[in-house]
Amino acid sequence: MMNSIERAYQFYSRHIYDQEKIELLKQYNLKIAGSVPSVLWELFGALLTNRSAQGNTGADLVGWEIKSAKNKGSYEYQYHLNTGEEKLKEDCLVNHLFFMYSATYHDVAVRAMQGKDLAKPYFKKWMPLYRKNYDPTVPASQRRQRFRKSISAGHIIDNGELILEIKNGTLVYEKENVITQFNNGTK
Repeated sequence: MMNSIERAYQFYSRHIYDQEKIELLKQYNLKIAGSVPSVLWELFGALLTNRSAQGNTGADLVGWEIKSAKNKGSYEYQYHLNTGEEKLKEDCLVNHLFFMYSATYHDVAVRAMQGKDLAKPYFKKWMPLYRKNYDPTVPASQRRQRFRKSISAGHIIDNGELILEIKNGTLVYEKENVITQFNNGTK
């Protein structure tokens, strides 16, 4: 029986690093980066963590938030008016899975961090800014529709736990037991 990393890697090979699709995009001079929708990263994460989605608001999967970024870009978090404060609080508690991919998806690194390790440098600092953005005493024209913040790739590279790495479409590193530790809260 395949472990979760092997299942996730097979999914990646068929649906994310789809060489035929990438060659066709190149042939017709179409954009390659961005051709993988966020739901496929979430599915990749679901296969890795063996967790399902839990609804329309909150973390993407039960106990996990999924983020993806090209190369060394930043990971964007969005918070909405009616659900943002609870989402910020939840982000302090759940695990976070970060996918970093190359422009043609042939290189992918996946790292994990606990929300508690992101809370102080990010989420707790964002809370007063979120509240200020949606302050009802401020004219609506001065408020952003969505409150957006980001975490740098450098922070994730330096502090996240590497789960798997794919180079030139080949799985070169995997650390299966780490996901189990994150899921059990023992990491």
